[in-house]
Amino acid sequence: MSRNHWRNAAVEQVAFPPLTDNITVDLVVIGGGFTGLNAARVAAHEGLRVCLIEAETIGHGGSGRNVGLVNAGLWLPPDQIKQTLGNTRGERLINDLGVGPDRVFDLIKTYEVQCDAHRSGTLHLAHSVNAISDLRAREQQWQSRDAPVTLLDAQTTAQYVGSDIYHGALFDARAGVIQPLDYARGLARAAANEGAQIYEKTAAVHIERDDIWKVTTADGHMRASKLLIATNAYNNLTTATQVYDTSIVSYFQCVSQTLAQRDFDAILPEHHGCWDTALIMSSFRKTRDNRLVFGAMGETSDTIGRYIHDGWAQRAIQRIFPNVKIELLQSWSGRIAMTKNKIPEIMKLGKDGYAIFGYSGRGIAPGTVLGEQFGKYTATDDESDLCLTITDKYCEILTNMKSRYYETGARVVHIINGR
Repeated sequence: MSRNHWRNAAVEQVAFPPLTDNITVDLVVIGGGFTGLNAARVAAHEGLRVCLIEAETIGHGGSGRNVGLVNAGLWLPPDQIKQTLGNTRGERLINDLGVGPDRVFDLIKTYEVQCDAHRSGTLHLAHSVNAISDLRAREQQWQSRDAPVTLLDAQTTAQYVGSDIYHGALFDARAGVIQPLDYARGLARAAANEGAQIYEKTAAVHIERDDIWKVTTADGHMRASKLLIATNAYNNLTTATQVYDTSIVSYFQCVSQTLAQRDFDAILPEHHGCWDTALIMSSFRKTRDNRLVFGAMGETSDTIGRYIHDGWAQRAIQRIFPNVKIELLQSWSGRIAMTKNKIPEIMKLGKDGYAIFGYSGRGIAPGTVLGEQFGKYTATDDESDLCLTITDKYCEILTNMKSRYYETGARVVHIINGR
């Protein structure tokens, strides 16, 4: 069995064969996550011949490993996005991603995706008194745009969470939680129903362009007018997709035993998803099978990392909920692609070739929106369909050093705070 609870408990079941043929399409998408699947779905709906290949299985990367928080906007507050992108482009991105949860939950309803969706909002928890000022600034920036975002006091936060250790929380009524792998699989089913050809266990081993894009796999070959690489933080699965480089933050999650109904109901009674304001942040949410999933920054694929992070997580969750016996079981981790400015990129790879990447921890709603917009763009060639400007090149230095720094920092904090 996989250590990933989302995989073990998934309800949506899809299976696609590997590519064993030579085909010609209008668009080839590489990467079976939220962005690639939604781009394929919309492009196929617009009448294009679409092929999507996934090196492993649908949702194998970050789409099937994340927390499942469907948040509006990006990690950055709105004003910081405007400072980076300018007023016009910044407001467009803020507005389009601000309604991102609408698009996610509309798709879930339209395609009847069985992904344990709860649109009851999310809580950004103040882990210290000093964090309140940052949350208050975010509240003001969103409320100036008429967003239903409210700063809660400590008492109200305790009622929502089932714990009194937090000093307040920013509540966003636009948001919610889903089972992320089920959502990805539901999008794959929707894309296939729209006419997209999907192939699993099909890695791109060579990509080239002359008069047309040519993608070679182990047992097949594709020719396409347009290309999208949507592998995000997993662009190193094959050398063919290593067309950009970002720093990587690892994020792990542990799933609990099945909780008694009374204990389950006492924690997050409205099924909110939560994450805190700590520099080495953590998160928790509930599942449909009466479990708690608790996560934080850190890599648990190696023995030492698992020992440090899992041990810290067990002690941390007991500090949050001291009156409930919670035993955290197996853990899994995923990769987050962090761009320099914490804003996603659409990078041009040559004529009609593109890569979309860098969600910096906000993959579900932004990935859904950017995938949809790119799918539309492939049919219209109208850049006004996109809320981001297409860039010719993305450059970042010392990415490996930055990635090691993030992981080392997480391990040090978890060792110190876990004693």
